[in-house]
Amino acid sequence: MKKAVIALATLALAIPLFAAPETWKNVPLIDTKCEPKVKADPDAHPRSCALMCAPSGYGILTADGTYLKFDNAGNQKALAALKASKKTDHIRATVTGEREGDTIKVQTLSLD
Repeated sequence: MKKAVIALATLALAIPLFAAPETWKNVPLIDTKCEPKVKADPDAHPRSCALMCAPSGYGILTADGTYLKFDNAGNQKALAALKASKKTDHIRATVTGEREGDTIKVQTLSLD
């Protein structure tokens, strides 16, 4: 019985250590190379440029102006979504994932 209580207490303490997924809705999707240039007006950044700059990776610009980069899986999801999109600019996305510093481990990504 004592071992079971200790095991449950250890598990309860460990749960907060795991990051809970966050969701960022309707945020600008920008390539990393162009982020400094387009930060003031991200909606004017064309899809064609985002595709051309794909090797630099992607990320989002949050409401407070913070740029969060994607992990490799997120970069692949962003590139696939951009290739499938017909939008020419005003590229916005909804992203779900775990934030680690200035990087998001992307679980889901969809263009808005």
